[in-house]
Amino acid sequence: MAERYHAWQIGIFAYTDADLVTAITMTNIPEAVGIARAAQSFHIPAVISFTVETDGRLPTGGTLEKAITAVDQETDGYPVYFMINCAHPPHFHEEIRKSGDWTKRLLGPRANASRISHEELDNASVLDAGDPDELGKSYRALLEILPHACVLGGCCGTDHRHTGAICKACLGQGKAA
Repeated sequence: MAERYHAWQIGIFAYTDADLVTAITMTNIPEAVGIARAAQSFHIPAVISFTVETDGRLPTGGTLEKAITAVDQETDGYPVYFMINCAHPPHFHEEIRKSGDWTKRLLGPRANASRISHEELDNASVLDAGDPDELGKSYRALLEILPHACVLGGCCGTDHRHTGAICKACLGQGKAA
């Protein structure tokens, strides 16, 4: 179902000069698999980015390891790489510290500025901008366990202060520099 749903849009991109398609804030495995399969059917590279809750698990309860492994198994490893977005680094740091081959497929964190949960962010009357320097340090800690990461960026609540702090903290660290 997800493959059919996303195929029309991916098909449009496939017939343009687009280099790849990226599915951001994926909350479940079946939709991620469907997107990867649709991209595969149009021969356009795909990137899949999952989001996690404060416990490091997808909103549907699965782990990042399970999600990445399942998408790779169901699509013969079709996605070019995977990312994490819309979560603060401490929310997923422990999950990726467990390591394994699946973490080599994880090339990009795009974290929220805030440490609070998605539910708290959704109900906030003012966006929590978090601490840019703390976010930068969190990214540097991520590069210690994901030295192959090469796509760094921000998601909800980030601005030039956050990206500046990320660059400052990570400059000279692996491929991300």
